[in-house]
Amino acid sequence: MAVSYNGLWKLLIDKNMNKVEMMKLVGISSSTVAKMTNSELVSMKVLEKICKKLDCDFGDIVHYEKEIKDGRQ
Repeated sequence: MAVSYNGLWKLLIDKNMNKVEMMKLVGISSSTVAKMTNSELVSMKVLEKICKKLDCDFGDIVHYEKEIKDGRQ
């Protein structure tokens, strides 16, 4: 997977919030949160909503990770 939402999960810990609370605050579905949990792509609109409600930037919640092929990056 090339996308990591580890920044979002760390931010939730810092804000003492769980995924369900974030889901309700932001107004996103459980299937969207499941996609993020599985490092799948979500729309920029979803990321924008999260940033607005959690007062953060895209770089705080999502990170691009290079895929390793044949032991090389």
